Amino acid sequence: MERLGVGIGWRPEIAEAVEGMPAVDWVEIVSENVCPGHPPESLLRLRERGVTVVPHGVSLGLGGAERPDERRLRALAERVEALGSPLVSEHIAFVRAGGAPTASPRLEAGHLLPVPRTRDALDVLCENVRIAQDALPVPLAVENIAALLAWPDEELTEGQFLYELADRTGVRLLIDVANLHTNHVNRGEDPARALAELPLEAIAYVHVAGGFERDGVWHDSHAHPVPRPVLDVLADLASRLSPPGVLLERDENFPEPAELERELGVIREAVEPGRTSAVRRPHETVRAPGRAEGTTEPARQRLALAQTALLSALVAGTPVPEGFDRVRMGVQARALAAKRADVVAKVAPELPVLLGEGYRAAFLAYAQGHPMSRGYRQDAMDFAASLLLAGRPDDPAVRRALREWRLERSGPAPRSRGPAVRAARAARKVLLRR
Repeated sequence: MERLGVGIGWRPEIAEAVEGMPAVDWVEIVSENVCPGHPPESLLRLRERGVTVVPHGVSLGLGGAERPDERRLRALAERVEALGSPLVSEHIAFVRAGGAPTASPRLEAGHLLPVPRTRDALDVLCENVRIAQDALPVPLAVENIAALLAWPDEELTEGQFLYELADRTGVRLLIDVANLHTNHVNRGEDPARALAELPLEAIAYVHVAGGFERDGVWHDSHAHPVPRPVLDVLADLASRLSPPGVLLERDENFPEPAELERELGVIREAVEPGRTSAVRRPHETVRAPGRAEGTTEPARQRLALAQTALLSALVAGTPVPEGFDRVRMGVQARALAAKRADVVAKVAPELPVLLGEGYRAAFLAYAQGHPMSRGYRQDAMDFAASLLLAGRPDDPAVRRALREWRLERSGPAPRSRGPAVRAARAARKVLLRR
């Protein structure tokens, strides 16, 4: 297995800082944010100096009831080939539900949601992973996710679930130690037990990230320094094997380059014991009884109904399915809405410029009655349309500017984001002077 070393998640906001870090061995990019025909110059310069680039997908939904979308798989493969990547990664999660299999509206979560650790979900996930493996030109690694809520009546532990998945498909694992800590706080799961049950030889690399705790709930924010408990989980993993690669994730609230380099140094120190310790296979791995291979259609149908009921409760206000913690469901619903508002603000930065401080409250009010079904860009357009239909904003000049923005965005050849943002800011300044 290729050794990657210690790396960092490449983001446009820290591109220059990453290029200036001599100790960075590799970088990971969010696949959906990079155009394969026109990768950022910063990534090309890193590639020229020998830095490995690994695409990391977030929208495939391998844990969903439907088979992976061929277009998304092709897009992932194109990025792999454009960047000369040795492997590619995605998540063990579902991100959409509903549609034809359930005779209900199609819904988008806008974020990663946990897969139930059941035999049905495992059978579907294994088949979906095999489909993805066949479509991708390099090995696939799949990541355990952080969860705010737990499915009722689960049949497997996280470690057993991942062991079975790797054993049946040969897929590699991307172990996020921050997510293991998150699940420890939120679901009472022991990270050490999960590590003891994992097939260590399947680990391709490791994620490390920061977060924060509020009201007894750990939020995997990727916007805070890596806390000591997460580093302790990393050190535990490193005592069991020397991980082929470790990567620091940071998506928001970027610190100074020196602070990022300091965190990379702390991560190196945490994994150093693994370079001198003997690699140990877990001696007490408990594998749940398997199930014969066969058609997944009945399992897909059951999983589709369950995931649709959960997602609908989270984003459309339908009743909470039996067995779920209502308080945690509320926390998850608010987190999804907040994430949605943040991403729309990035996809359509003109909206918060035009609406000012009222953007967030207006969007969250809109989100309560309008589940996302066609992606973030369309979500931004629908949000603007809903405001205009309601005769908002109150200021006619702002409303006119918003209408012009929407018409321009819905045209056959929208202008680039930079001029659009500058025009929105200019309009906002004029309006504020009135």
